[in-house]
Parts: sequence; structure tokens; C-alpha cells
Amino acid sequence: MTTITIRRQDRTTAVRRFPAEWEPQSGVMLTWPHAYGDWAPVLDEALATFAAITAAITRYETALIVAYDEPHEVRIRAALRAAAADEARVRIVMAPSDDVFVRDHGPLTVETEHGLLLQDFAFNGWGRKYPYTRDDALTRAIYAQGTLGAIPLESTDFVLEGGSVESDGAGTLLVTARCLLSPARNPKQSAADIEAVLALRLAAHRILWLHHGYLAGDDTDGHIDTLARFCDPRTIAYCACPAPDDEHYEELKAMEQELRALRTASGAPYRLVPLPWPAAKLDAMGERMPATYANFLIINGAVLVPLYGDRQDQEALRVIGTCFPGRDVIGIPSLTLIAQHGSLHCATMQLPRGVLA
Repeated sequence: MTTITIRRQDRTTAVRRFPAEWEPQSGVMLTWPHAYGDWAPVLDEALATFAAITAAITRYETALIVAYDEPHEVRIRAALRAAAADEARVRIVMAPSDDVFVRDHGPLTVETEHGLLLQDFAFNGWGRKYPYTRDDALTRAIYAQGTLGAIPLESTDFVLEGGSVESDGAGTLLVTARCLLSPARNPKQSAADIEAVLALRLAAHRILWLHHGYLAGDDTDGHIDTLARFCDPRTIAYCACPAPDDEHYEELKAMEQELRALRTASGAPYRLVPLPWPAAKLDAMGERMPATYANFLIINGAVLVPLYGDRQDQEALRVIGTCFPGRDVIGIPSLTLIAQHGSLHCATMQLPRGVLA
């Protein structure tokens, strides 16, 4: 574990803040699965899963859906009706996409002294593992249609996925070294260079680096949103593996020790909440999938929790509920998602209050 503190004079002139996920939202963005890529063989199941997510979201706020084309929109609307989603709270915009994991290709919203600013980082398919050119262009494509209003958009060729950064809303980021320092993302950037970018674009004046944490089947190189999450500025929920014979035990135990050594900005230890550990979930080829309960989504008035048909599902709902008093806790079956190496949080991107008019 390494904590990097960035001096105030190293930050940009305009005071910026990267809001926490639990702050008020105007909506949640989703890039829906279509028949033109990896989701084609399981498209009906995938559409039903996204409809369930959208139905849950629209109980509380707007869902902004990215459809591939007009025929895709027709299928989306049919799925939404079948799931009894509140279509009055649904907005659909069209743009071609490669995949559904909008957490990593969607915009990150920050606050400046002049108002909101949308950050459009480069996306390269998690280190050039998969096709990515459409996803990389998606935020700019929907922005050009006026979907995100008059809020300025700032694009950069710096590669960063939303799932790789956790914000407490007060200038602290939680990240993993394995992902952010991956040479397949920003090969010419040193750790100091990356820290400077996070300070400049996400107002990070404290960066908490984790050097441990591993999930079989994870192709993101260790996204923090599958491992450890801020629940409030003083609380971190994290994956804890209780079985010494599990391949994850040593790495997650080492990560737990790193978390125990972290301190808040005021110097206090974090309140740590271990999450239940689901049994191994295998894909059609018998390979383990990266199923964890850390990939939950916080929305206005609720928290949505991925479920895996596991005996730990109900305990996960209970434990996560204790982290978010006053919010409804809603389980979303997510086995179809995890078969494509992502889960609930990966497939969504919150848009803070003020982004959607």
C-alpha cells in the first residue's frame, strides 16, 4: 500500500471535485447489449438483465440508454415493457458500441468553480484485449447529439477506465497499481505522471494505492470496483475470501492488510466491512468468472447489488444494506453479465445531479 499526497499547488487553478457515487444523481447511463458482438448468443438473457437493471433504476431516477440503431431501440423498448420499467424515466440515444461496460467508456463528471465538466478519457479495450474503437468514441458521439446538454466535455488521450478509480468525494481516490500502472494503457507515463493526471483531471490530492487484490477471470487488470469500494468517506467495503484453499485467499488477505493500514484524510483508520464471498462461478468453458459483491451500484435512494444464484446472496444484501442506512437494497441477478467478465457496476455509469436536464 502506498499513499500519495499531492500538494495544493500541483492542482489546477480551477478547484475541481470528483463527486462520490452516493451523492445526488440526475440519472444512470447504460450501453445496452446488441446482436453485433459477443452478446449475440445470449442476447435474450442479456436484454432481460439490462431491463431488470433499468426497471430498478427508474423507480428512483432517469435511465439514459445507448442503443446501437433503430431496430435495437425497438428490442430495448419491448424488453423494458416486459420488465415494467417506468418508460417516462427512460431516454434513449443512438450510437454504435462494441460492448456494454459503460463504466469504462462513459464520461466521468467533475465539479469546477464554473460548474460541471465531463471528462472523456481514452478507452483502449482494457489494454487492447478487445475491440474498442466504437466504445472509445461513444461519449463524444452522444455528446454531439446534445444528450448531455451544454456541460463542457474535455477529451484526453490518457487511458483511464471509470471502474479503476473510487472517489470519496473529498479528494481521495482508491486505485490499484496493477491496473493504473499497466504498460498496455499509458506506456510512456510514470507513476508520478499518472498521479499528476489524476490530480489535474479528478482533483485527487490523496491517492491510496493497493498493490494486492486478484480475481480469477478478471480481464481489467484489477479494477478497484470489483475489489474495494467507498461506502462513505470513512467506510470501505471489500472482498474477503475466508477459505485458505481458495486461489484468492492469499492475495485478498494481503489486500485486507493494506486496507487496514490506510488512513482517512484526518488520520483515522477506515471502517472496513468484509463482504461475503460467493462460491466459484464457472463459464461454459469451465473457467472461473470474477463474481464479487463489491460491484454494487449506488443510486438515489437505493443500492443495487449483483446476485449470482449463490447461498451468500442474501447475506450480501444484508451486509451491504448496513453500509447504506436509509437506502433500499435491491438484488439484480447478474450471472449473464459476469459470463462476459463484468458485473452490475461495470455496466452502469452514474450521472451526477445537473448532467441531465
